[in-house]
Amino acid sequence: MKTLLRSLFAPLLNIFEKGTAPYHYKPMNRTLLIVMGVLFSGLALAVFFVARGGEGLGFLLPVIVFGAVGIVCFVVGGLGNERAVSKIWGNK
Repeated sequence: MKTLLRSLFAPLLNIFEKGTAPYHYKPMNRTLLIVMGVLFSGLALAVFFVARGGEGLGFLLPVIVFGAVGIVCFVVGGLGNERAVSKIWGNK
């Protein structure tokens, strides 16, 4: 299942997994990345449910941005290799 998901999200993962520069990986960074994914996805859902009763569709911009950040955090934290997790945190 993981290989299927990795192939599905390969365009996103390739951005973070490419390179040959040295990196410093800490297992706690993966856990924190998944926690950040939960927080951003929860924020996107909260904004959607609170603001959808108003006029206009202006509330969709923060929903899309927070949702996209949450999805990237989930994908890289759950499926990415150590280089991808380190690259998100900027650990070199």
